Amino acid sequence: MKVTLNTKGDVYTVYVPKKDMEQIVVSIDTKGAVWGGEFTLANGWILEFEAFDEMPQLPKTVEAKLLSRGE
Repeated sequence: MKVTLNTKGDVYTVYVPKKDMEQIVVSIDTKGAVWGGEFTLANGWILEFEAFDEMPQLPKTVEAKLLSRGE
């Protein structure tokens, strides 16, 4: 799914256009990469993002895989 990553102050947010939903990122597991990996959102969703060698300039629309809806 396409999502837009952004920052609000020092907090990451994820906007999911198809759900018209914006959530705060509560934890990030980069799995050893500089940026990317698994992002856990405030609503319990876990999204997986491609690993990057450097921090991308935000806001940025990227492809994400939904690993869990937190159920």
